[in-house]
Amino acid sequence: MKCFLGVLFALGIWVTICDADCHFELNDPQKGCVQDGKSYAVGATWTKECKSCHCSKEAIQCCADYGIPVDYDEQKCERIFDKDSCSYSVVQKDDHSKTCPFTGMVG
Repeated sequence: MKCFLGVLFALGIWVTICDADCHFELNDPQKGCVQDGKSYAVGATWTKECKSCHCSKEAIQCCADYGIPVDYDEQKCERIFDKDSCSYSVVQKDDHSKTCPFTGMVG
């Protein structure tokens, strides 16, 4: 069991390095997947704060459902996150009605 937890921990670090918008929560073996007071069956999936979550025997994994725009003019433009649509827009800082071009997405 200790070896398995070590591997899971290393995998969690690797995934975090590769994709900063994912996180793991280890389960209590007696309680299973519990998040915000709600219990989930192994194999269940749900959405929490624009992240897709999945319950396994060992952990809850939640990853962002959205991409983050990159490579835009940060002097003139800014990213704005819309919690309702779970998406970013890149707009001019002085006029949010005007969009700005960007060349990539991460996440």
